[in-house]
Amino acid sequence: MKVIYTIWCFFWLILIFLLLFPFTYICLQRKEWKPYAHWINRLWGRLFFPLAGIRFEIEYRGQLAPKQAYVFCANHFSYLDIAVMGVIVEHYFAFVGKDGVKNIPLFGYMFRHLHIQVKRESTQSRVSSLNRAIKTLAQGRSIVVFPEGGIKAKQPPQMHQPFMDGAFKMAIQQQVPIVPISLLTNYKILPDVNPIRMHRFPMQAVVHEAIPTVGLTPQDVVSLRDKCYGVIDDELKKHHLPQQKGSKE
Repeated sequence: MKVIYTIWCFFWLILIFLLLFPFTYICLQRKEWKPYAHWINRLWGRLFFPLAGIRFEIEYRGQLAPKQAYVFCANHFSYLDIAVMGVIVEHYFAFVGKDGVKNIPLFGYMFRHLHIQVKRESTQSRVSSLNRAIKTLAQGRSIVVFPEGGIKAKQPPQMHQPFMDGAFKMAIQQQVPIVPISLLTNYKILPDVNPIRMHRFPMQAVVHEAIPTVGLTPQDVVSLRDKCYGVIDDELKKHHLPQQKGSKE
């Protein structure tokens, strides 16, 4: 049944993307139309998850200003995280994501024109992507980052440690708030294992209160990074520890 469910999910994921792509392509041709391309991408996720039978259970703990730019930071255990962030983050944003997605047909074209790519093994690319992200924030557009630097956790829900500094450097430089996000169940729905299998669980997440950066300096990068890590990690532990204890009894 899991194989059938996986085929069902990927059928709808790909079909919806292909149906929407012509509209995305048109909106990517002019800078002032790109927010519409972003909206179409969000629609992709909003259509896919109900068809996959995946229910969203999102807790928003803070009041975010609609026109304020933020740096959203989430744990990253599953390739599903990208689609999920497009649904739960309501601001107009750019992902900072790995360069490899450019090789995915059509999706790579969209990502290259709408988001920020980085070769993590290249210092020059990391500096360039950081500068682009800072410029994007200065223009009033939010940034979404997975500060673990990829799917690196060996035993989810334990995150890879420490976070990379880039998200916190850009937030401090632009004096914009950091918003930690705990993605609680994505790794259960689509684990990072072979063969790929989708599992039907509710998509649970917590969007935490924003952490202000006004008055912080580059010397505060590490403390801000560790604070963000702690907020996300505490929620992951709170969500999963009761289940782990119960399974031992």
